[in-house]
Amino acid sequence: MGRISFSCLFPAPWHFSVSSQVLPRLLTPSLRQLLFLVLLLGLIGLLYLLLVSGKGHGGWIREENHFHRHLARVTDVDATDTSNPNLNYGLVVDCGSSGSRVFVYCWPRHNGNPHELLDIRQMRDQHRKPVVMKIKPGISELAKTPEKASDYIYPLLSFAAQHIPKNKHQETPLYILCTAGMRILPESQQEALLEDLRTDIPVNFNFLFSDSHVEVISGKQEGVYAWIGINFVLGRFNHVHNDGEAVVEVNVPGSDQQEAQVRKRTAGVLDMGGVSTQIAYEVPKTVSFASPQQEEVAKNLLAEFNLGCDAHRTEHVYRVYVSTFLGFGGNAARQRYEESVIKNTATRNKLLGQRNGETADSPLLDPCLPADLQDEIGPSTQKLYLRGTGDFDQCRQILQPFLNRTNETLTSLSGVYQPAIEYGNSQFYGFSEFYYCTEDVLRMGGDYNASKYAQAAKSYCSTQWQTLRERFDSGLYASHADLHRLKYQCFKSAWMYEVLHSGFSFPANYKNLKTALLVYDKEVQWTLGAILYRTRFLPLRDIQQESLKAVHSHWRHSFSFVNNHYLFLACFFIVLLSIMLYLLRLRRIHRRTAQSCTPSSVPWLEEGLGSPTIPINL
Repeated sequence: MGRISFSCLFPAPWHFSVSSQVLPRLLTPSLRQLLFLVLLLGLIGLLYLLLVSGKGHGGWIREENHFHRHLARVTDVDATDTSNPNLNYGLVVDCGSSGSRVFVYCWPRHNGNPHELLDIRQMRDQHRKPVVMKIKPGISELAKTPEKASDYIYPLLSFAAQHIPKNKHQETPLYILCTAGMRILPESQQEALLEDLRTDIPVNFNFLFSDSHVEVISGKQEGVYAWIGINFVLGRFNHVHNDGEAVVEVNVPGSDQQEAQVRKRTAGVLDMGGVSTQIAYEVPKTVSFASPQQEEVAKNLLAEFNLGCDAHRTEHVYRVYVSTFLGFGGNAARQRYEESVIKNTATRNKLLGQRNGETADSPLLDPCLPADLQDEIGPSTQKLYLRGTGDFDQCRQILQPFLNRTNETLTSLSGVYQPAIEYGNSQFYGFSEFYYCTEDVLRMGGDYNASKYAQAAKSYCSTQWQTLRERFDSGLYASHADLHRLKYQCFKSAWMYEVLHSGFSFPANYKNLKTALLVYDKEVQWTLGAILYRTRFLPLRDIQQESLKAVHSHWRHSFSFVNNHYLFLACFFIVLLSIMLYLLRLRRIHRRTAQSCTPSSVPWLEEGLGSPTIPINL
């Protein structure tokens, strides 16, 4: 039989022969079949490329974002590089009741992504200290001499101007926001002070400043700014969440979408000062009201705002409940309690003809003071002598009427409307007195546990005052705890417990409250939230400039990441094309050979004899 030998294209060890009877079956596929085979292999290669490169690129982005979030926490304490031309600055002056402070913030250029907020941080000097300056007294003390307001504020702005590069002054926004001290002044006095600032500041400084940049803000605004600042530092506005991070379904206010949006769960804020107590938290679900009157009240307590730079995007739209309760701070509550004790004791002594508490020999027993502590309250004409019994549970019962609760649903302190809190999927941070009560003496700051806290408070209250003084002298309590804290820790512990559980209706088994003084080792001021909100439209000026850069950068990064896969695909197609050409050439050779081999010229086909070798030169 004749055989076809392949020897000219390969090295000697690779020579082989194929029978001419087998060859037609191998070399006669149709062109359509060949094209189908090539298309199928090409599709498989392309699918492989898309799967590998897509997965790798997305993973790289997630890892990069995760890395930068942690890197930001580290570099946030470094000195600010004022030589960086891409760094922007902003100023916020907090004009409070006891004094005014200027805070200097900075941030890099926005990356052009409308989904992301500005990365604002507090500026730090060469010693890595926050650039902050405070002066006293409060600006409200100038109510009768408003023409001195600009002279009063001058040292703060001069201090800030020294830290910000001069060529950046004209693009640095300045906001002067006044709080509690100014709120109590008549509107005419407020306006006179503000007008002096609006007139004189542009004469002395070249900051980006307009009439709307100075105002008296409400308690609601201050609470919203505090909520924004804390959640920004916690990273809750970054909606790229990793596995294991808590999320919540949100019915976005003003959105046309019927389905709820899933995003990171934000943290609520509890803050108890000396005079007032404040609560602020996001209300993710659409709220309903028991009555039109309740709806009217709720409008003053619910704030809906967009932190994003694009008003048409709803991913950064939030609905936040904020309520401030004057007279419910730790010191104000103690004052109300003492006034009630004085009034009730005087009435009872008059009716019964007694002199209980009027002399040190017959003191009035007070369950809210540590055991055997002697104290005096009231003016000289109505002075009362007290002796503590240290009964935590009885103190809690006595304090409950001071919460002014009502029987209406969805209400809290003083019967004020409070939207339902999903306690099973929420988190709160407690600041100021919530932290001092748990940490200064009880040393339980951090994760709050109601039963352990109540037990520790009960033990403290029942301890003899002399023993507490000895522990204090031995340095067993926090360094900033003083005798005033020791005296009224029992009262404030009970008051904090009642406000939290009876006032705001937090269940006793609630596990997601953290009491804290700092967030990531930083004191978070409401001024951070203020500048975040008020500069939210600044990224718009960078987005257009960055759009072309972003396209180029994306192409370059994609190529740098998947260039190995493109190289593999190119080699794959080259090899595939070579095989195709090789098979097509063999097919043409076979046709020519078949045409030249007729029955008369190849008698060995009929005789079934061994075929001679047919050399084929390619």
